[in-house]
Amino acid sequence: MHNAFILNLFLYFPEDKTEYIPAAFWMILFGTAAVLTFRWIIKLSKKEEEKTKHAEEEARRRAEENQS
Repeated sequence: MHNAFILNLFLYFPEDKTEYIPAAFWMILFGTAAVLTFRWIIKLSKKEEEKTKHAEEEARRRAEENQS
């Protein structure tokens, strides 16, 4: 009984559907920003992976030279 009442406090369906336009705009804006941020993080991660691989190869090469 109380749960239904509490949930109904947060439900609001406007009669004028144009009130959804700003919400849709902000949802699209933030969704796009989230996707772009995610792709940027992946791109940076790949660059860091390449740097790490290069550093590992260089360290391995130096270790082999020191053993010889």
